[in-house]
Amino acid sequence: MNTPYAWQTGAASSAVAFDASLRQHMLRVYNYMGLGLALTGLVAFAVASTPAIAQPLFGTPLKYVVMLAPLAFILFLSFRIEHISAATAQTLFWSFCGVMGLSLASIFLVFTGTSIARTFFITAAMFGATSLYGYTTKRDLSQMGSFLMMGLIGLIIASLVNIFLASSALQFAISLIGVVIFVGLTAYDTQSIKEQYAEHWGQEANNKLAVFGALSLYLNFINLFQMLLNLTGERE
Repeated sequence: MNTPYAWQTGAASSAVAFDASLRQHMLRVYNYMGLGLALTGLVAFAVASTPAIAQPLFGTPLKYVVMLAPLAFILFLSFRIEHISAATAQTLFWSFCGVMGLSLASIFLVFTGTSIARTFFITAAMFGATSLYGYTTKRDLSQMGSFLMMGLIGLIIASLVNIFLASSALQFAISLIGVVIFVGLTAYDTQSIKEQYAEHWGQEANNKLAVFGALSLYLNFINLFQMLLNLTGERE
């Protein structure tokens, strides 16, 4: 005979097990993201330190291919998410991080190493704090997420326009607003990853979810880093 106490005990045990499983899932997400950032940094530094590679990449029209390649990866992943396996998603994620490293190699040619390192640690502190908030808060951030996505679209349009205007004032405004947007998106995406997780989905689905969660947080980190570097970085 099931007593109320037995039912409560079983429910509590189930909740504890789910929380432990969720923590493992989030740890997997952060591990993927961290390794992806490390791969990007190593590729970027290696390319920037090798003139024989950097010159053809950034001194010829090939630079436009390098700049647009990460966007092509993101579009492919977005449209094919339902049709690829977790192993394929992981392979594409590592490939994307490597290509992003090629694209970001130019920052080592523009900014001093000290300012890059300083900005990275500032970004890591801001990202960690906002991601922790997104994980622990009881507040529903979905409405904020919709607003931030509209802001992101506006930011992209303004950035494209500034390619032709080359306005330093507009670039400053874009970077300042971008910091706010990507800090907010970090909290929103962290909460979304947490809420999307469900143990009964199965190992394959949760592994793929971890990869795409890592990708969203990785993109927030990279963009936040670039915005802060534009604001505070010291040029060579």
